[in-house]
Formats: sequence, structure tokens, C-alpha cells
Amino acid sequence: MTKLKLGAIAHDKPKKVTVELPAGLHRDLAAYAEVLARETGQPVSDPLKLIVPMLQRFIATDRGFARSRRALPRV
Repeated sequence: MTKLKLGAIAHDKPKKVTVELPAGLHRDLAAYAEVLARETGQPVSDPLKLIVPMLQRFIATDRGFARSRRALPRV
């Protein structure tokens, strides 16, 4: 079993954002969605829905960002 960085995708109220992706990145997202569907047993209806959880995971695991964020003054 492959250890993916993403788990099942939570259903949440989306915010609309327009992003232009290179074709290669879109192909990678589609391939990732296929692997994720096999791993979780939950099909991913649109590979673009992976972008948000991937960004969340990236930010959550970026130690440099966490250190810098802790150093920011609280507002």
C-alpha cells in the first residue's frame, strides 16, 4: 500500500478561485486522483479538488513556515 500525503477529501463549502495550471501538472493531479481513489476507496470526481488539500498539507508540514508564523506578532 502506498503512503500518500493526502487522505480522503472532506466536503466543505468551496470558495471560487481561478487558477491556470500547466498541462503536465493537470495530468499529475489526474494520476494522483486515480491512486488516491484506489487507496481510499472513494473516487475523486474532479482532480482539481485535490489542490486545496494539497496546499493545506503543504502549509501544515512546512516547518520553516511554522517557525516564521510563530514569530509573527499576534493581532
